[in-house]
Amino acid sequence: MTAAPRHRWRTDAAVVLGAVLPHPSLWGPGLAALGRLARRGWWHRPPFLPVPSDDYWHFRVVTAFGGAGNEAALTRRDVVAYLQWCRRTRLHRG
Repeated sequence: MTAAPRHRWRTDAAVVLGAVLPHPSLWGPGLAALGRLARRGWWHRPPFLPVPSDDYWHFRVVTAFGGAGNEAALTRRDVVAYLQWCRRTRLHRG
């Protein structure tokens, strides 16, 4: 596997925020997803935000889009579809 591009998450964060902010019904699922993706002990290291590590985010992009993960562009549509799926599957758990 190739090395993760540095600060990929920072670029994709703007896409994620732009997708989630206009959809209040996705705020809860978005926060839950962020909690699942956040690196452990995020409060101990800069940027002191619950965001995924660059390596983990790269892994998630590769598993979602294939290839080396460098050329794939996350879209607002991808984010909304994923969070809607998270919300639906959460509601249907026993």
